[in-house]
Amino acid sequence: MIEKTSFFSELKRRNVYKVAVAYVVVAWLLIQAASILFPTFDAPPWAMKVLVALLVLCFPVALVLSWAFEITPEGIKLESEIDPKKSITRKTGRKIVGLTIAVAIVAAGLLVFQMVARDHSSPAAAGARRSAEGNLEGRRPPAAAGSLPIPEKSIAVLPFDNLSRDPDNAYFVEGIQDEILTRLAKIADLKVIARSSTLRFQNKGDLPQIAQQLGVAHLLEGSVQKVNDQVRINVQLIKAANEAHLWAEVYNRKLTDIFAVESEIAKTIADTLQAKLSGSEQHALAARPTENTEAHQLYLKGRFFWNKRTAADLRKSIDYFNQAIAIDPNYALAYAGVADAYVVLPGYGGGTPHDCYPKAKAAAKKALELDDTLAEAHTTLAMAIWSYEFDSAQAIREFQRAIQLNPNYAIAHQQYGNILLVPLGRFDDGIAEGKRAVELDPLSLAINSDMGVNYHFAGRYDEAIAQLRKTLEMDPGYYFAYVNLGQALEKKGARDDGIADYQKARALNDDPAVLGFLGNAYASSGNKAEALKILEQLKQLSKQRYVNAYSFVILNVGLGDKEEALRRLEQSYQDRAGSDVGWIRVDPLLDPLRGDPRFEALAEKIVPAREFRGSSK
Repeated sequence: MIEKTSFFSELKRRNVYKVAVAYVVVAWLLIQAASILFPTFDAPPWAMKVLVALLVLCFPVALVLSWAFEITPEGIKLESEIDPKKSITRKTGRKIVGLTIAVAIVAAGLLVFQMVARDHSSPAAAGARRSAEGNLEGRRPPAAAGSLPIPEKSIAVLPFDNLSRDPDNAYFVEGIQDEILTRLAKIADLKVIARSSTLRFQNKGDLPQIAQQLGVAHLLEGSVQKVNDQVRINVQLIKAANEAHLWAEVYNRKLTDIFAVESEIAKTIADTLQAKLSGSEQHALAARPTENTEAHQLYLKGRFFWNKRTAADLRKSIDYFNQAIAIDPNYALAYAGVADAYVVLPGYGGGTPHDCYPKAKAAAKKALELDDTLAEAHTTLAMAIWSYEFDSAQAIREFQRAIQLNPNYAIAHQQYGNILLVPLGRFDDGIAEGKRAVELDPLSLAINSDMGVNYHFAGRYDEAIAQLRKTLEMDPGYYFAYVNLGQALEKKGARDDGIADYQKARALNDDPAVLGFLGNAYASSGNKAEALKILEQLKQLSKQRYVNAYSFVILNVGLGDKEEALRRLEQSYQDRAGSDVGWIRVDPLLDPLRGDPRFEALAEKIVPAREFRGSSK
């Protein structure tokens, strides 16, 4: 039996210590090399785990072999077969040390290379490169999310290609993309970009650049081919930094299996990105909204037209949603679609608040009776409750429930901040929600513009101007941003520039609300004659179509006619036009009316003083 002291001496003599160190260094080198080569050859994510496991398991084997064997000029022999006097373990040890040092130098070099490469591809480095490129980026959409750290567990689902012979199947292809995205968005551990931002990349392009603009580490590409009741879906999950394919699959299924395919795709993506799933999230991934394929097809057509966002298309979407409900009266998503359409119709001149908001509320409540986990329905219910009933407490509960159910639902963050928290004077909270919405939907014109509105009502005019100009860089034809920019410029004392922006908005869209802002600006600048012309124009338009009373309010404020302004303001309240009068406490255009008892009494009905500038959430 070997004594303790002699045992350690034997370990040293037989180079076991040196082999252990050498093994660790070589293993380190292999892992460094694999981290570079595996992505290059599209190795699956588990390949690195297997390599590390093998290296760990082989470590004790290497130590046993170094104890039992010795390298001699005649080859490898058992230690017991070698005369200790003829042993060359000392020479072997020196060779091992030399080899270890050489391997350590190579491994250190690879580590430095990776650190430099990682630094070069970081958001900060990418931003510096874009600055150096100057005007070369001028025609690209701005990297709205590029200034934020990009989380590893983040993804954007790019528009799927329609490989069907029938172009009318575009609604189905968009629906598949949207439903996969929606399932992923319910996972709190993931950052998922909204559809309105990914829509800009229909023709794909430079994937790392797209990911940088969207602020994500991964992209999902795909194609859909639908022939009768057969569907072929091809998807690829890509790590954007090096365009490595982490996972790809082709599904050939029947229409009746479409929800199972969407669930499998979403679950595989979540597993690949190592996202943690709660029990409710697992249930959401596996949900089947309807068992009727015809109702599902009608619902997808409804969403297709809802996404177009014109009054005519919104009306058409309601028709398709109702057809889906007629076939499947328990189809919660179809009721949510009806609610989503009615709640935005007044903003597109498609109906009056009195007509639309109650219908939106009723449809949202029906959707939630059938499925209380629909974040979309909770969001729409909150919007309808606040805009029509001015019940801030209930609206806050619905918004917060929506965000809890779907933390990635950008519209919930946008609307919660813009139409509720800011009107309540909770500016910091509202701006925080707006920023989160921009992070989740960085290329949405509406969300970016509403962020500018939040800054404007908070009195942060420089930030409002910068945000709205950034929005117009994305799309110079977005008239609503010109309206908001005009207001911020006026408050900064640049009234002529504000008037110019109102005129640009009017040239782009015949929204009567633009005339109200333009007339106010003319009147405030002393051009009363032009303001009166616009007032007459609004009166004539109101005989032909719905014109919100708020436009008359601000125009009459500019003209100094407080009596008419207050009368119209009361009318706006009676119309339940919360999307206009809801900002009564914070809109600077109404400042000339403040202090009048009639104004203060009306403001108290909409935003009670006890709720204004409430505590942070």
